[in-house]
Amino acid sequence: MVHLINPFNGSPLVKDGDRYLDQAGSSFPIIRGVPRFVTESNYTDSFGFQWNKFQKTQIDKESPDQLGYSKERFFTVTGWDKEDLSGKDMLEAGSGAGRFSQIVLDFTKANLYSIDYSDAVSANFRNNGHHGDRFNLFQASIYDMPFPDKSFDKVFCLGVLQHTPDFKKSVKALIDKAKPGAEIVVDFYPIKGWWTKIHAKYIFRPITKRWSHEKLLRRIEKNAGWMMKLYKFNQKIGLGRVFNRFIPIVDITGTLPPNLSKKELKEWVILDTFDMFSPEHDHPQRISTVKKWFEEAGAKVTFADFIIFGNNYSSAIVKGIKQ
Repeated sequence: MVHLINPFNGSPLVKDGDRYLDQAGSSFPIIRGVPRFVTESNYTDSFGFQWNKFQKTQIDKESPDQLGYSKERFFTVTGWDKEDLSGKDMLEAGSGAGRFSQIVLDFTKANLYSIDYSDAVSANFRNNGHHGDRFNLFQASIYDMPFPDKSFDKVFCLGVLQHTPDFKKSVKALIDKAKPGAEIVVDFYPIKGWWTKIHAKYIFRPITKRWSHEKLLRRIEKNAGWMMKLYKFNQKIGLGRVFNRFIPIVDITGTLPPNLSKKELKEWVILDTFDMFSPEHDHPQRISTVKKWFEEAGAKVTFADFIIFGNNYSSAIVKGIKQ
């Protein structure tokens, strides 16, 4: 069991009805089933919008056509054995709507402590709140988590770090919460070369991230059909690698589950394209840089490379053991 603390002064917290209190009288409300340690509006508002809008889209058990895509990603990336996780206290940073929360809770007997800075936690609670005491969900910043340092047996953060304001500081925050000997696993958007940012995402994001979430989503929904057709045409004639990076749409063949129905594919395309163009922060990193930050934060790196899974998706991974 991990005891909760006020993340801003380190004082122990106790539950008092629909809030958590410390001895000094600081109060943190429980809203829609989730304790909140952040201001109502922050730089992750787009994620709260998208995950409450697309609450079920990435949840394996809600889409048989996904064939366990999130499950495959989680266990391939982490390399963890579900039996070895029994009884372990695990930290998940950046849960979104709970696609990986569901995998941990349904396929292991671990105790999961999960945070997200956005109101995506409301969607996650609706998806996974039925797991009871094994699931502990909080709206909190990765820099101000309501847990003491050295609390967790396993720590993971998948697809999130590039969206935080300070990638290096975020790595240290995760490693600080791990017990000595605990494993930390992260994946992230990589810099593969000089061409990485010569891409529609980085060309248009300075504009699109300033649009309202509703306006951006409407634009994507309106244009998704023809962009998908153009993407597939370029793939068919062998020019996808050259031209598709300039179409303002997600990389369909490289990032999405391979067996989606036509309806599900369009839903995933709209969701992931919104995810491309809406975030306030998008800071891809070189694997070698993240490896160095792990070491500087007190972790011995055990893996730093790409892992292939699913529809030939290449994920940049760094793993380490807290010293």
